[in-house]
Amino acid sequence: MTMTDTTIRPFEVHVPDEDLADLRRRVAATQWPEKETVADQSQGVPLATMQELARYWATGYDWRRCEARLNALPQFMTAIDGLDIHFIHVRSQHEDALPLIINHGWPGSVIEQLKIIDRLTDPTAHGASAADAFHVVIPSMPGYGFSGKPASTGWGPERMGRAWAELMPRLGYTRYVAQGGDWGAFVVDQMGLQAPEGLLAIHTNMPCTVPGEVDKAAMAGDPPPAGLSAEERRA
Repeated sequence: MTMTDTTIRPFEVHVPDEDLADLRRRVAATQWPEKETVADQSQGVPLATMQELARYWATGYDWRRCEARLNALPQFMTAIDGLDIHFIHVRSQHEDALPLIINHGWPGSVIEQLKIIDRLTDPTAHGASAADAFHVVIPSMPGYGFSGKPASTGWGPERMGRAWAELMPRLGYTRYVAQGGDWGAFVVDQMGLQAPEGLLAIHTNMPCTVPGEVDKAAMAGDPPPAGLSAEERRA
């Protein structure tokens, strides 16, 4: 791979058995604290709940089932700005479908979005119209999932937004929309601000509209600015 390599390579997930066994061993070797002194959750998540969760991950969770779900979908790798980016790309059977790039959250992954792919790409199978169809692109953010890990600082929401604006035309999409939630919401916010050619609209399910002076005071621990209503002060 070179800095200018724009090749799109097919990708599949194959985690070695020894890595899964090692992870299970480390989960099973957790050193547990004492039981909480109350009968409710006022001191945090109860010890028994955490132990049951660890038991599930160590003995009940089937990674191979998840791996098969991922590998049943078209997955790819491509280099953007010198970093390998993993993404799922599922085209709708409806040729007039609108291309859509979806951003996952933190500390999540593209697995969060698997449940929506079929509904977006094949809406007629779910009682909707062909006019509601999307071609779906779901990238793994740098350092997440199967994308490359940045070796230096600077891969924040602004840079990710620019990377996705490079990815979509590389896939042949000259008009598209972008969606994001949680950490992905910050990425689509930046895409909206950057307004790259071809981006028609953004959708966020975590809008952040804090006035600058309020944000500054909150970050510094200062008193609220003057003139706020009771509702604004409470928020």
